[in-house]
Amino acid sequence: MVQVAVYDSLGKVVDKVNLSDGVFSVPMNTAVVHQAIVRQNANARQGTVGVKTRGQVSGGGKKPYKQKGTGRARRGSSRSPLIRGGGIIFGPQSRSYRQAMPKKMRRLALRCVLSSKIADDEIKIIDKLSFSEPNTKEIVNTVKSLGLGASLIIVTDEPDTNICKSARNLESAVVLPVYMLNVGDLLAHRQVLISLPAIKKVEELWKPSTKELLETKE
Repeated sequence: MVQVAVYDSLGKVVDKVNLSDGVFSVPMNTAVVHQAIVRQNANARQGTVGVKTRGQVSGGGKKPYKQKGTGRARRGSSRSPLIRGGGIIFGPQSRSYRQAMPKKMRRLALRCVLSSKIADDEIKIIDKLSFSEPNTKEIVNTVKSLGLGASLIIVTDEPDTNICKSARNLESAVVLPVYMLNVGDLLAHRQVLISLPAIKKVEELWKPSTKELLETKE
């Protein structure tokens, strides 16, 4: 078990919580984490670029001028790629950049990053994180009291509009519910502020299955 302090909004330690080794004490697997972030970045690409070939450009059905006697090159279509207004030769076309990755590897990558941040004391657990109305000043004071920097992820157990509105003026900060935690955001932000109910949900969502534990022992 990994024992971590629980703070209040004033930055005082009010309790300690034991976190599962299966989620927060996993050895770093650089190859799996790298593959996960490459996959996430690739899947974020839209790939909607596209240009028209000579068969897709409108017009060009009629021969622009007669075959002989003009002294000009022979043209069968005004939409040839060789002339202005024509199609594009071998131009970019829409495609999918999506990559597949086994579910076990995706889950392992997330556990590796969470474990690394716990080991480096970059995750701060707060006993409760809820506002009755949007209040940027209050969340700024909480962040300062806990000694957190600008590069921050705020994790809630459920989507919370008041917290999102309160934190949207914070530079380089992002608010995510537990189920949207991902390797990309965790690596892009240095520190994590997470509520106590949210850290419990993290353990429930990403704890290794019995089969994964057996495979690890082997």
